[in-house]
Amino acid sequence: MSFPLLTAVAVVPAVGAIATAALPAAKRTAAKWLALLFSLATFALALVVAFRFDPGAKGPFQLTESHAWISDFGVRYELGVDGIAVALIALTTLLIPFVILAGWHDADPLEEATPNRRWRPTQGFFALILAVEAMVVLSFEATDVFLFYLFFEAMLIPMYFLIGGFGDRAGGDGEEQDAGRRSSAAVKFLLYNLAGGLIMLAAVIGLYAVTADQLGTGTFSLQQIVEARAAGKLEIGAGTERLLFLGFFFAFAVKAPLWPLHTWLPGAMGESTSPVAVLITAVVDKVGTFAMLRFCLQLFPGASSWATPVILVLALISVLYGALLAVAQRDIKRLIAYASISHFGFIIMGIFAMTSQGQSGATLYMVNHGISTAALMLVAGFLIGRRGSRLIADFGGVQKVAPVLAGTFLIGGLATLSLPGLAPFVSEFLVLVGTFSRYPVIGIIATLGIVLAALYVLVLYQRTMTGPVQEDVRSMPDLRVRELVVVAPLIALLLFLGVYPKPLTDLVNPAVGHTLSVVDKKDPKPPVQVDAVPGGGRAGHTVRPQDVEAAK
Repeated sequence: MSFPLLTAVAVVPAVGAIATAALPAAKRTAAKWLALLFSLATFALALVVAFRFDPGAKGPFQLTESHAWISDFGVRYELGVDGIAVALIALTTLLIPFVILAGWHDADPLEEATPNRRWRPTQGFFALILAVEAMVVLSFEATDVFLFYLFFEAMLIPMYFLIGGFGDRAGGDGEEQDAGRRSSAAVKFLLYNLAGGLIMLAAVIGLYAVTADQLGTGTFSLQQIVEARAAGKLEIGAGTERLLFLGFFFAFAVKAPLWPLHTWLPGAMGESTSPVAVLITAVVDKVGTFAMLRFCLQLFPGASSWATPVILVLALISVLYGALLAVAQRDIKRLIAYASISHFGFIIMGIFAMTSQGQSGATLYMVNHGISTAALMLVAGFLIGRRGSRLIADFGGVQKVAPVLAGTFLIGGLATLSLPGLAPFVSEFLVLVGTFSRYPVIGIIATLGIVLAALYVLVLYQRTMTGPVQEDVRSMPDLRVRELVVVAPLIALLLFLGVYPKPLTDLVNPAVGHTLSVVDKKDPKPPVQVDAVPGGGRAGHTVRPQDVEAAK
């Protein structure tokens, strides 16, 4: 039996979480280095997966593992990756070491004990981060629906404790008030996602019942269900398929998040430490959009096409709503949170445009948004930690006293507004082109999101970094070596993928083509020039190919 590489990528951070949590309370520094070591080992394994993956190979999944698990209920331990999963696993395992380094002191004991919180358990903080990494990786690898659901829900537990137990100390209202807001944000995060998960569980059980009824044996295997439908052995009625689709999509839309199911995100990101905020929006939320591609579209192709117009409208609202609220924010972290809601609107729009450009752009957007948001949020965290405040009005003139910090903040912001030459531009351009080719009105209106992004990013930079130097900013230090180690590779990736995205596009395009073939969608044909059209067309007039056939 070949080495279970995909299992190893998930097991290493899980073992790291256990080992880190088991260290004595006095071994705080050892816990940090141990967590970092396990995260780097996980990234090394993810690179092996990427190098062993062959984008040109036949079949939807590679490096597959399949073992019997709960045989009486058709549950198997099935793992496999396509190009999209490989890209997102690489993103996740790349970001976790930076999250750990950026949060190096976020769980240190408080110097002054308080009645509510006397110390911050360092070992628990880093163990929870590694636990989230393990569950996210398994979610990207799982090709058994029940196995996916298990880890899709299980990751909520460590995230709940990271948000509620290790929140931001820059709220400015005192320890008791800050703790209350953290607790409220954590509970809201948990309730929203649990509600989505329970609805999805009903749909998962319904899918099993349908397969048991028609195939004789119930199954949760994604590949087996897709192949059975393609061979005509499994036929799901339109009404049943739509209900099952809605159960899956609701859970993924909460996780993504999509308007109007987004309201948990600003509070969760605002009250978390900056590294945990990165974990939420750059890692955990990507599971929702990824699952739309892997499960919604492939399991329920007919229902996906049926729901596309409504989903595109919701995605468009997310784009504009998130951007407008970002413009109005006074809190730096909440501004980045609302900007992420706008960006997830673009991702979902690209997925449901049902074009190769749109879905390739959406996949690239997941990766590029993860890198750009991580860069911007982590630098913002360094900035907030120095000043002790998240309010934009409490800053000013930072670029005169900390030019490197201001420069990296500017690059992260320009990437967020998708400036040409930086990685997010390529993905946003592909999403808009892919959407416009099939839904031109949606594509045109969505471009307003770009204008609004330029507004909130540039105004944020102007108010925090330029102008007179505020008194509390004068002694602000520039980025330290550890902070530069965190930020510099992310900036380099934004520049590299901005001018040379080919490695990513070559990786994800075959998987996008497979998904479109399952949904039975082809790219719209562009208009053609004809000299004459039977039935009255003018010479040189641009018409659609279907118009020519109709005229004939």
